Amino acid sequence: MSESEITITISKSGSYKVSGEMTLLDHDGNPVATPEGRPFFLCRCGQSANKPFCDGSHKSHDWDPTLRTP
Repeated sequence: MSESEITITISKSGSYKVSGEMTLLDHDGNPVATPEGRPFFLCRCGQSANKPFCDGSHKSHDWDPTLRTP
């Protein structure tokens, strides 16, 4: 992976792992602080108390992590 490439990896039963330099924006277009130079994880289950970031809540909530296919 090159330094400028952004990669989003969907875990089988948890969060989205985001790697690479990028800007995360909220619904109003304001930047959201992310860890500089390190991957971060976005919530996929909707239960995180730290949205949009994953806090591991998917481990203790019943939710369907199955990916939809077209």
